[in-house]
Amino acid sequence: MSDVLVEIADKIALLTLNRPERRNAFSGAMGRMLGDYYRELDADDDVRVIVLTGTPPAFCAGADLSAGRETFAAPLGDDFTASPVDPPAFDLRKPVIAAMNGHAIGIGFTIAMQADIRIVADEAKYAIPQVRRGVVPDAMSHWTVPRAVGMAAAAEILLTGRAFDGREAVRSGLASRSLPAEEVLPAALEVARDIATNVAPMSAALSKRLLWDTARYGFTPQQVAAYETELHHRVMGTADASEGVRAFLEHRDPEWVAGVSSDWKDLPWN
Repeated sequence: MSDVLVEIADKIALLTLNRPERRNAFSGAMGRMLGDYYRELDADDDVRVIVLTGTPPAFCAGADLSAGRETFAAPLGDDFTASPVDPPAFDLRKPVIAAMNGHAIGIGFTIAMQADIRIVADEAKYAIPQVRRGVVPDAMSHWTVPRAVGMAAAAEILLTGRAFDGREAVRSGLASRSLPAEEVLPAALEVARDIATNVAPMSAALSKRLLWDTARYGFTPQQVAAYETELHHRVMGTADASEGVRAFLEHRDPEWVAGVSSDWKDLPWN
């Protein structure tokens, strides 16, 4: 059985972390497969949104500790990376929703922080506890966590490694919604269906790239205004810009034509 399952239906790709006997504990193979799927799905114009979840009852229990005290032994070669999912979800052009339907610990939580939207379970256990295991938080969490919650809250999360539940994750800004565990994936798929139907794929891709790259490169308000203007010039007058208004006025679902991969052009700031 594969460490990551993929299902595509109605322009939604569902990726499921799938090591239920280990509560979906993260493995090197899982990281490589997840990155490969991200890359393939981002290039597929038949996919408009990606949902990442875990085989119940966990989302991802973190690093696989089956090696015991040797779990974090010194790497033997020079190929070790603390960011094993390449590309990270925030580098994709498609929206990525993390349906965190159970416990997410360590890298199980930090890879979810790379998603655009996170929906968590009320009573699940969440933590970035690497400092309690003698190692360091990973998957670019020193960038993604303060971006979500600010420096003070990020320091408390990363430097204590303490656990918290889904409701606290929402209160702190780490997630957007907290629900009973069995409702997390259905809610994420509902958001995905809304995006897949009602959001122009190119508009979502351009907005996502400007959103994350503003954080990455520290664009000033004036730079953002200039880039938003350039992106408007790119999409105004296109078939999708006309279709979006027509569909709204006619009270029907839009029929988008621009493909993110087939019609993509370099961004103004690259």
